[in-house]
Amino acid sequence: MGEQFLLRNYDRYPLSLEAGKGCYVWDDAGNRYLDFITGIGVNAFGYCHPRLTAALLEQAQRAVHFSNLVSHRDQEALAARLCRISGMDRAFFSNSGTEAMEAALKAVRARAVPGRSRLVALHGSFHGRTMGSLSVTGQPCLRQRFVPSDVEVTFIAPNDHAALEAAVAYDTAAVILEPVLGEGGIHPLDAPFLQQARGLTRRVGALLIADEVQCGLGRTGRHFAYQWAGILPDIVVVAKPLAGGLPLGATLFTEEAGQWLPPHSHGTTFGGGPLACRVALEFLDLLEETMPQIEPLAAQFLARLEWLRQRHPVIREIRSKGLMFGIQLVEPARPFVQSALGQGLLVNDTQETVLRLLPPYIIGETEMDEAVRVLDGVLP
Repeated sequence: MGEQFLLRNYDRYPLSLEAGKGCYVWDDAGNRYLDFITGIGVNAFGYCHPRLTAALLEQAQRAVHFSNLVSHRDQEALAARLCRISGMDRAFFSNSGTEAMEAALKAVRARAVPGRSRLVALHGSFHGRTMGSLSVTGQPCLRQRFVPSDVEVTFIAPNDHAALEAAVAYDTAAVILEPVLGEGGIHPLDAPFLQQARGLTRRVGALLIADEVQCGLGRTGRHFAYQWAGILPDIVVVAKPLAGGLPLGATLFTEEAGQWLPPHSHGTTFGGGPLACRVALEFLDLLEETMPQIEPLAAQFLARLEWLRQRHPVIREIRSKGLMFGIQLVEPARPFVQSALGQGLLVNDTQETVLRLLPPYIIGETEMDEAVRVLDGVLP
């Protein structure tokens, strides 16, 4: 039957997957692929990790869903863990990154300070597909079908200190940024820029929102990428790997920021259910054990990619932060994605000319060497 009943809104690869184990997936013909996009950053510990699978099976025999009209132990424990590692005070659970961003934007709107409604965001950023999240996404090609928006947004270039200084004023309600732009092509924000954003928002009384959906939860070698700059946002948005592949997002608030979403102002049916929360707690246990290895692994793989850059003039530069890698090419990247797929390697392209790699936290030298061997063979 194929995809005849699916909405044609994805530009899919010619690939139908059946199973995954560790760093690899298998298609319906039994062919194996090394997955260096990890479900777009979701499968941080690869596929079928035994501890995540055991937690899922155990909880599934107890309860899959409770409504948010009641509390449950694992939701409370997960909120406490996330607040502890982030420095925040309150957590709201949802199903995805874009929903988590919607909660943040609703808090900003509910704050409703007279004369303070303008938002500041970054060119090239990506914050989600829902209307609110899309309105602050700095990619016009994604917004053009859905304008106009009732949100006033000033977009500035990443790491442009002068533009940030000019944009943040007393009519600014919030500054929204990804500490590492993921969909935008792997562009890390420098620490002085993040510190400047924190200082300016405090000076004018605006909120600072850190979108850590792709770069958070260990991906850069710390729990959250903003922690490299030594700052504390007002609101933090997380999702992707949090529940090991199950849908789960979270919006984390300081006590002050959280007051803008009082009872009955926001909610969800499925967010923070017992199954996802139990697996997320196991994910965080694994993360604590694994995170010290992420920086050394990232350095090893970056060295291999730099070797690749020296061999292939098509590579203009390599940008990275932790286990986030953007290979900037001088020509369209999609043909090389397709060629790599034919050689058993899953990567993806973004911003037309960037190969994006988000390898799992469990990679070793064997997987690194295999990925570089394939890329070496397909790049001119």
